[in-house]
Amino acid sequence: MIEAEAPKVKRVVGILYPGEDCLAWTLEGLTRLWGEPELVSGPFPFDRTDYYRDIAPRLLRRFVCFPGLADAGELADWKHASHELEEESARFAGRTLRAVNIDPGYVDGARLVLASTKDHAHRIWLRDGIYAEVTLRWRFGRWVSFDYTFPDFKSGLYDEFLSAARRRWLEARRLHDA
Repeated sequence: MIEAEAPKVKRVVGILYPGEDCLAWTLEGLTRLWGEPELVSGPFPFDRTDYYRDIAPRLLRRFVCFPGLADAGELADWKHASHELEEESARFAGRTLRAVNIDPGYVDGARLVLASTKDHAHRIWLRDGIYAEVTLRWRFGRWVSFDYTFPDFKSGLYDEFLSAARRRWLEARRLHDA
C-alpha cells in the first residue's frame, strides 16, 4: 500500500465580478474560509468570452493568494466551498442567479491547477463532481500554456500575479522544510 502526504501548495482563487461591491463581499467570504489574503491582483478585463453573461455583460477578474501552504488533496473541498459562496452571492446581490464566479486552484513550483465542475478530455476526476485541470505549467522560467488553456490565461496577462504566488510558494516551502 502506498501512503504519501498530499503536496503542499499555494491556494489561489480567480474571481469574476461585475462591480466593486460584489468583489468586496466575495473577499470577505473568502477571508472567512481561508484567512486574510496575502496577495490580491489588480483588476483585469474579462472580455475573451461571453460564457458568464448570466452574471453580467461586463466582468472583471482578480486573483487572490492565501497565506501558508494548503493540502492539494483538498481541491475538491475548495471548489464546493466556493460554489456555496457563489450561491450566497445571489442573495447578496438580490438576484436569482449568482453574482460572481469563483475559481479555486493552486500554484506550486511546476503548475497552476484549477478546479472545475465540467468534465473534458484534459480534466481529471477528483471526487464529488469536481475535476482538476493543469491550466499552465512553469517551464524554463516562465508560464507555458497548453492547447486547451483558456485564452485569457494563454495571453500571459496573469503571469506576473501567478509568478508572485509561485515565489510565495517557494518561500513557504523553504520555511516549511527548515
